[in-house]
Amino acid sequence: PLLRGSLRVDPVNLLITLARLGLDRSRGVVVFCPGAEYGPAKRWPSRNFAELARHFTALGRSVWLLGSNKERELGDDIVQIARGAAVNLCGRTDLASAVDLMSMAELVISNDSGLMHVAAALDRPLVALYGSSSPEHTPPMSEHAIIVRREDLPCSPCYRRECPLGHFRCLNELSVDQVLREIAAIEHA
Repeated sequence: PLLRGSLRVDPVNLLITLARLGLDRSRGVVVFCPGAEYGPAKRWPSRNFAELARHFTALGRSVWLLGSNKERELGDDIVQIARGAAVNLCGRTDLASAVDLMSMAELVISNDSGLMHVAAALDRPLVALYGSSSPEHTPPMSEHAIIVRREDLPCSPCYRRECPLGHFRCLNELSVDQVLREIAAIEHA
């Protein structure tokens, strides 16, 4: 058995961060964590995050992208593909501020990454996307997490940073519709 973590939010830091970044908190917030330090074999495609951003923006929600400075370009790419339907906060916060901002999320969609575990520790509704890794080894420790992955591929999990076969099927074949079905299950639970 694994112990579940928990994090506390600093309400003063949250207000300062919201003001510093000029974030709109009047609408529901969906947080995307599109990066994964381990490598591309753990990152769902930017085009899919962008499509989800457009979906949530059309529903009147704000979409915030969180990640490190190394993921800033990835965030910029998603914002461009999404035609501005998301706010790229990658590299614009420290970890404490990212935790505080994530606490406001009605929903978090994340690759298997450190921020996925932050969302789980904050007990936010979470859709965790797995590619080359396995939830058997690095699960989100939360009752409010749903894992989305291709379980029918003989090459997955491979635990590699890059797809050794060059196709990234484990992530490329996770459709936006499949993720939206899982989101509907969370939101109607």
